[in-house]
Amino acid sequence: MGDTSVMSVPQSAELEFALRRNGWTPGDVKKFSTCDMLATLLPVLRGQAEVVVRKHIINCDAAPYLPDGWSVEEHIKGGQLVEWDLSQIKLWLSQEQQDGTIVGNELRKQLKNQPVQNASVLDYLLKKENQHLIPESWKGKAAFFWGTIYRDSDGNLVVRCVDWYGGEWHWDYDWLDGHWSVGDPAAVSARN
Repeated sequence: MGDTSVMSVPQSAELEFALRRNGWTPGDVKKFSTCDMLATLLPVLRGQAEVVVRKHIINCDAAPYLPDGWSVEEHIKGGQLVEWDLSQIKLWLSQEQQDGTIVGNELRKQLKNQPVQNASVLDYLLKKENQHLIPESWKGKAAFFWGTIYRDSDGNLVVRCVDWYGGEWHWDYDWLDGHWSVGDPAAVSARN
């Protein structure tokens, strides 16, 4: 009876190197090895099928998520963000944020001339199946979506953001009366 192992030690090392070179994380490998994805990809590897990349089209005219007891004060519609492309989005900071802090109401005035993203983009990114679209570089920051201003249940004006904590992406918010620092950039369109 011959060798029944699927992979030799050198092949395992070669595979690990290839995965690292292509940006795979240990979490990606775990997910990949616990589902039937390998069986799905085998026909692709053997030239019997093709991979079709899913396009992420975001409707920036859609009504944003509305937390219980909140209302929408302002929602700047943005049409269809034809396809999610990180090169189309940048994180913007005012000079005051770069040097210290700025009150949110003052920041809002400065953002009037910026192509801010609204909470419809935030809501799309926060869906479990889309969270891989949020760049790693956003960890440690709270990226705010100023195109939608809410009034919370206490009557305060607030803006929602995407934030990484507890090993997951979540939404959070801050008050316009509060102080905004270098860790609180605005998500804006890079195409101006």
